[in-house]
Amino acid sequence: MSGRLARSVCTAALMAGAVSLALPPIPAAAAPAAPPDRPAPPAAPSSPSGPSVHTLLTRLQTLYRKAEEATETYNATEEKLKTQHKRVDALNEELAGARVALTGSRDAAGRLAREQYQGTSGTLAPYVSVLLSPDPQQALDRGHQIQRAAGQHAATVGRLTKDAKRAADLAGKAREALNEQQVLAAKQKQQRDKVKKSLGEVEKMLASLTGKQLADIQRLEQKNIGEAQRALLSSGRLSGSTRPSAAGEKAIAYAFQQFGKPYVWGAAGPDAFDCSGLTSQAWAHAGGAIPRTSQEQWRTLPKVSLDELRPGDLVVYFEGATHVALYIGNGLVMQAPRPGGSVKVSPIAANPLLGAVRPDAGEAPLRKYELPPLPEGATSGSDAGYGSAAAPS
Repeated sequence: MSGRLARSVCTAALMAGAVSLALPPIPAAAAPAAPPDRPAPPAAPSSPSGPSVHTLLTRLQTLYRKAEEATETYNATEEKLKTQHKRVDALNEELAGARVALTGSRDAAGRLAREQYQGTSGTLAPYVSVLLSPDPQQALDRGHQIQRAAGQHAATVGRLTKDAKRAADLAGKAREALNEQQVLAAKQKQQRDKVKKSLGEVEKMLASLTGKQLADIQRLEQKNIGEAQRALLSSGRLSGSTRPSAAGEKAIAYAFQQFGKPYVWGAAGPDAFDCSGLTSQAWAHAGGAIPRTSQEQWRTLPKVSLDELRPGDLVVYFEGATHVALYIGNGLVMQAPRPGGSVKVSPIAANPLLGAVRPDAGEAPLRKYELPPLPEGATSGSDAGYGSAAAPS
């Protein structure tokens, strides 16, 4: 690696990630992301031989968003694969029990066959002996015994047939479930490769930038974030409750404990997180299990408008719902931003808003609540970046 390339890579990591996808918020929380009414900032000047800073920022934004979308798709398949693993294990356990029952039925049928053979090997069949018995009461008792035996024999045959059919059905379902598991595993590998490729494109671009270009990109990024945040706060739209529910308070407390832990795609703790890994684990520790991915959180949880937003709600970003953060109040969110970053506090408008959802809909807010003091360095660093993003095995 040349000295210039090494300096570029180090600069990319030390510049706190270089960019975040900072666009102004949309007019309504549940509407798709749309361009703002105000004109876009003018492109920063560039050298005659290279692209403008605005163009570089747009390219980097696109690459980050592409990587994050691939990550959330990978996460969704990972959840399906976990569910399928459990289904395969359950079917195999049920199949083992069915085979034990089938063995018992076969043993009973074997005894039945032996008894029938032994009963008919004499000179007279049992029912003939009953008919020729000189004692009517004995004959009647013997007849009842034969009827009971016949019923037991029929039940044995019926149980054998039923157990054989159940074992065959379960064996077929187990084969189908295993095949589906193998398909999901192959799909997951393809998606993992896609994420790696997308992150490689980010790394390649960052490595190609000079220190001046990275500094210019960061300045433009911070300018966009500041304008978007000021516009949102001055609009008065964040006028909801400043108090979370009891569960929301627990979710925020858990998230506070994760400050500084690195972003790793596909991670859901305890040592690293991606965006939806943090939000899903925060609410799981609050006693409210929610879907793993940002898309499913947006699709399944009750939506709330920004003027109803309260701490503990989840803020979802981009038209494809590919990023999510935990609202903590005062116009701030906690998030695991992007590879190279770490769990931190960010302005709510650091990314283009899609809307918000509430995991604890119907729960009343606390009567009294104060946001805990932010740990030192909680807001430092960029809301995006790229450093080392190890893929899960």
